Amino acid sequence: MKKAPDDAHLVETRIASSDVYDGQLLHVRRDTVRLPDGGEAVREYIVHPGAVMIIPRLPDGKLLLERQFRYPHARVFIEFPAGKIDPGEEPLATAKRELIEETGYTAAHWTYLTLLHPIISYCTERIEIYVADGLEEVGASLDHGEFVETFTASLDEALAWLDCGQITDSKTMIGLLLLARRPLPVP
Repeated sequence: MKKAPDDAHLVETRIASSDVYDGQLLHVRRDTVRLPDGGEAVREYIVHPGAVMIIPRLPDGKLLLERQFRYPHARVFIEFPAGKIDPGEEPLATAKRELIEETGYTAAHWTYLTLLHPIISYCTERIEIYVADGLEEVGASLDHGEFVETFTASLDEALAWLDCGQITDSKTMIGLLLLARRPLPVP
């Protein structure tokens, strides 16, 4: 989306920047910015390489979901397969790689659904969301240290889990809501 010309009164401009932390996945930065009124402020944020999420649909229309333990919250979450974009990798290539790695399926048909910015206040992460159809099982090849359980559910079942709070992962919630709002025919 192109910035509207009347946004100038809202724009902050970086005047200094420093690295705070450089990890395996995340990089934390601290910038000093010039505010629209001429003042200064500090902005700390996480630099993320970007990610993809895949909504895999079986020929009968059922969705392929997974259960995975997420350490920061110390619990198992229901979510769609997802993964980070490697340097120089196109998002669709990441989606194809992650679908095989996490679920053991390939897809014959890919539809781009949307772009999601999950945490705009302190992270640069973007998530490209795709729908994968024409699934064929080829066998999973999980990354070292990754433990995932896959299962199927109808869109209505998954939406009911969203309604009752069993699905709280934001990317999965958005994917379900968009799929319900803009139903795509299963090829």
